[in-house]
Amino acid sequence: MSGFFISIEGTDGSGKSTQIRLLEKYFKEKGFYVVCTREPGGNPISEKIREIIIDKENVGMTAVTEALLYAAARAQHVSNDILPVLNDGGIVISDRFLDSSLVYQGYARGLGIKTVKDINRYAVDGLEPDMTFFLRLKPQDGIKRKQAQQELDRMESEDEKFHAMVYSGYMQLVRRNKGRIHVIDALKSVEEIHSEITGAIERLFKEKGI
Repeated sequence: MSGFFISIEGTDGSGKSTQIRLLEKYFKEKGFYVVCTREPGGNPISEKIREIIIDKENVGMTAVTEALLYAAARAQHVSNDILPVLNDGGIVISDRFLDSSLVYQGYARGLGIKTVKDINRYAVDGLEPDMTFFLRLKPQDGIKRKQAQQELDRMESEDEKFHAMVYSGYMQLVRRNKGRIHVIDALKSVEEIHSEITGAIERLFKEKGI
C-alpha cells in the first residue's frame, strides 16, 4: 500500500463536508489522484445500509445492531472504495471512519471501546487513517447548524445527553491518539480551518518526502 488515507471527524454540523470539498480541490490542483468518500456509505451496498441506520422510523434499533450495521457498511467501504485507491498510490479522504463508531457506539451507546473494536476487526483489517482531523464543535452548536440546514436524521435526532457523550468520547480519543488526530476549532472561518488542515498535511508530507 503506497497511498495516503485521511479521515475527517467531528460532531454533527461541524463542517466536515465543506472542508472535504476544499481539500479535494487542494490535492487535485497539486496533481494528486484523490477520492472522497463517506461513512456509512461510499458505494451502493454501504449506502443502502446507511439508509437503514439513519431512518427515523427505526427507533427500536439496539446499540449492538447499530454497531454491526456500521461495521458491515465499513467492511464493504474498505474493500470497495478505500483499499483499491490506496493500492494505486492515491489519496482517500473519508467523512468519518472507525473513530466515529468508537465514539458513537463505544462511548455514547455504552458498548465500550473494546467491543466496538472487536466488532470492526474484520471490517478494517488493520487499516487506520494516516491523518485524522477532528473539527471540534460543541454539540449544541452543531445541532443548531444542522437544524438550520435540513431535517435531522435518526442519529442527529438523539437527545442532548447523547450528543454530549459523543463530544466527550471524541475528546478522549484525541488524548489517546495525539500523533494521528489533529484538533481544529470548527468555529473558525472556513478559510482558517482549510489553512490549518493543509498546513498540517504539508508538514507531514515534507517529513515523509512525499
